[in-house]
Amino acid sequence: MLMHQDIGLEAYNELPLRRAVHAVYECCNSVVLATDIAGGRPYPDHISLFRHADSLLFSLGEDSIDRVLQAYPHIGRRPRSHNSLCEQCSVWDDDPMVMAQLNTEVARYIERFGFEFVMFVEDCCARRALAGLATRLNNDHDTERKVVRNEMARINRARLDRMLGPESGYDNW
Repeated sequence: MLMHQDIGLEAYNELPLRRAVHAVYECCNSVVLATDIAGGRPYPDHISLFRHADSLLFSLGEDSIDRVLQAYPHIGRRPRSHNSLCEQCSVWDDDPMVMAQLNTEVARYIERFGFEFVMFVEDCCARRALAGLATRLNNDHDTERKVVRNEMARINRARLDRMLGPESGYDNW
């Protein structure tokens, strides 16, 4: 769960650097990204922050991406979690066979590609995640590295959006 949730862009822009870095670190799991995003303030709007975050993410080396991937919770770890919506950890199915198959395929994915699995999900449906995973297992290594960055960018945007909340924020910050 994000500690800095719904703070609003104006309040985020005004946070001391250390707190701004911490707030973004909760979203992107990277000190480098968090520091550079916080250092890019002030942002005139959410889209500007999102674009800067995307640009920074796509500029990271593969070793940095692999370190960030290690911070993502495993598939199904937070079933149907409202706080983890859009992330693979919220995926769930009441059928234990579906979850077992999903875990088997994730292990196969890690063995095939050599890095952690990450996926932006529209809902908590394990069967849709399983179908997406099956498709991605057909990718070559370079294609999958690009897919991973895109998935991470989508998750970062969802987390940053949750951190910021409405454009004007709430009164409690």
